[in-house]
Amino acid sequence: MRSALWLLALFGIAVAVALVAGNNQAVVTLFWPPHRVDISFNLLVLLLAGLFTLLYVALRAASAAFSLPGEARRWRAQQRERAMYAAFMDALSHLMAGRFIRAAKLAQNAIIQEKSLSQLAQTSSDMGGYSAARANQLRLLAHLLAAESAQALQNKGLREEHLRQALENSNHRSAQETREGVQLRAARWAIEDRDPAVALELLNQLPQGAARRTLALRTKLRATRLARQTAPALDTARLLAKHRAFSPAAAQSIVRGLALELLGGAHDPTQLQAVWQSLDASERAMPELVIHAASRLMALHGDAHLARSWLLQVWEPVMQPRSEATDSQRIKLIQVLEQGLDSIDAAWLARIEIAQQQRPRDANVQYLAGMACLKRQLWGKAQQLLSQAVMALQDASLHRNAWRALALLAEQREDAVAAAQAYKRAAEV
Repeated sequence: MRSALWLLALFGIAVAVALVAGNNQAVVTLFWPPHRVDISFNLLVLLLAGLFTLLYVALRAASAAFSLPGEARRWRAQQRERAMYAAFMDALSHLMAGRFIRAAKLAQNAIIQEKSLSQLAQTSSDMGGYSAARANQLRLLAHLLAAESAQALQNKGLREEHLRQALENSNHRSAQETREGVQLRAARWAIEDRDPAVALELLNQLPQGAARRTLALRTKLRATRLARQTAPALDTARLLAKHRAFSPAAAQSIVRGLALELLGGAHDPTQLQAVWQSLDASERAMPELVIHAASRLMALHGDAHLARSWLLQVWEPVMQPRSEATDSQRIKLIQVLEQGLDSIDAAWLARIEIAQQQRPRDANVQYLAGMACLKRQLWGKAQQLLSQAVMALQDASLHRNAWRALALLAEQREDAVAAAQAYKRAAEV
């Protein structure tokens, strides 16, 4: 369609020229004393057009001839730039393939090519297409590739040298994102070298926005856990869980593990209570954390009433007939309550009795009810419950304690033979 339109236009121009020039009888007279030249107007127009065309072609030819040196310089620069990018891409390919020595050499070659191009751009004005910002970014990435290869080869000296040069070359505004990437990679290298202090220092140098990215938070979590900084690690794990960096089950497991470690690091009841209050409400509702916190409080000779108040929120979920709690959690809960049976109140005795009625075949609950009756000097009921429980207990500690309690009950009845037999069974467990 476009060709047809152009053809119609050319025909229109030809018709217009024929109409104007065909009947044009004008004559132009040129006086050049003592000569006089008479030519038609149409011929003059053709001569002028030819002269203009000739001058235009001559000027273009002269311009092309004078620009040949600049074109040659631009061509050489273009070839160097292509070689630079080719070396960089080859270095990246070799790094991904695990050929670290070749990757390091090619990255160094790309750096040399970029330096040559930068010097050529400073001394020549014929490189208008050369971008200093992009070249600076490529040089920074090439240093990063070389440092990554050196890290894989365990050449720490070469790695630090390239890292230093990469950070020095990242002052340009366009290279800010790349600088942040270099710092994150350097933090990972420090973690691989088991040096969490350096990793945390590099992470703290990141801008606030970059420090809250998922990759930075993951690196910080690894560094804080390696440095045994449990509280910052727990805060970081919460942020990662909020950003959905892990699956819900994995996030809960990580947070639970760090909270258990934080509770286990408390050295007195006051510190333990402060740690417990620093946990989130959802964390204080986890049965594992509640039981561990109460157990730790009892181990530190803390307030037994406070420990039982913590356990109250998980007692029903753990002891109900169709509970999803494991036997280990239930046994640990029973052991914690057993440590404070001397000061247990009537409300808790009622809860234990109800749990024993709801789980009549649970030897662990029978054991707890029997020990509670023993502390209350209900000898007959304690004898009945412990005798039933001792035959089915699987936990060695509870089994041993049950036989000891039966030995004490036998001594209370002045039955020396039964007491000796019970102590013997306790020793055999």
